[in-house]
Amino acid sequence: MDKIVNNIKNEVKKVIVGHENLIDSMLIALICEGHILVEGVPGLAKTTAIKALANALGLDFKRVQFTPDLLPSDITGTEIYDQKNGEFKIKKGPIFTNLLLADEINRAPAKVQSALLEVMQEKQVTIAEESIKLDRPFLVMATQNPVEQEGTYPLPEAQLDRFMLKVEVGYNTLEEEFEIVNRVAKNGFEKISQVATKEDIQNMQKEVKKIHVDDAVQKYMLKLIFASRFPKEYSLDEIAEFIEFGASPRASIDLFNASRAVALLRGKDYVSPVDIAEVLENVLQHRIILNYKAEAEGVTTKTIIEKISKAIRLP
Repeated sequence: MDKIVNNIKNEVKKVIVGHENLIDSMLIALICEGHILVEGVPGLAKTTAIKALANALGLDFKRVQFTPDLLPSDITGTEIYDQKNGEFKIKKGPIFTNLLLADEINRAPAKVQSALLEVMQEKQVTIAEESIKLDRPFLVMATQNPVEQEGTYPLPEAQLDRFMLKVEVGYNTLEEEFEIVNRVAKNGFEKISQVATKEDIQNMQKEVKKIHVDDAVQKYMLKLIFASRFPKEYSLDEIAEFIEFGASPRASIDLFNASRAVALLRGKDYVSPVDIAEVLENVLQHRIILNYKAEAEGVTTKTIIEKISKAIRLP
């Protein structure tokens, strides 16, 4: 299993320099059958990353650019009339793939967003009277551009909660960008080879369920979640005034699953607090809702998560 994971990551790194967090997050979401929301300015190789992952695994990949005039049927597909045969038939949309990039999801109106998120949850598409199951594995990576907010439709909290992980992608370091420019200017990026199969991913999805989580470690995870809901009960009065809503029960499930996936990627058969710490921010940062006071005082969800993780004793 370690060899397969390393081979996949090495292939993706042929075209992605740095961004370890993004690469790991894509693998975690794929293993756990979750979805990922990526936030970052344009040009940080978000599209390149998921396309490289698809090539390394031999999976189908499609990309949809979200725009204000997009319709739900542009994603899911529709029923069309075949004049030759005199009957209606299903024309499948781009959602029928293994890896889908929903580029700038906040550019499309709520009706389109909800159509996509329903498919993400149900893993099936209903067109006319026919329900069609999606091929597995199925992963949606949605992106948001944090710079320009004019003409956007922010995802509501309930829809944000459907994403297993939210990853913020920043600029590369000077050394990393030096390497990127060198690679592109000299030879261009190397070709990605397929080093794993759909079956390998399915095996990982089975193996991750065998990862042991001790009761004390599981309770530690739940305390982290509960501290975001009831901070005063965990002597976190200093952050209580900034939190409108804490993390949902879905956050507990996703933290549990993501921690097991991290352990699997690291070649372990058990979850430790180190594995939890690695995914805690990505699981919680889009689920803790702060109030206006937090915004006024410059308090972020990252600050809240950091204080919670310091306050809860390790098992």
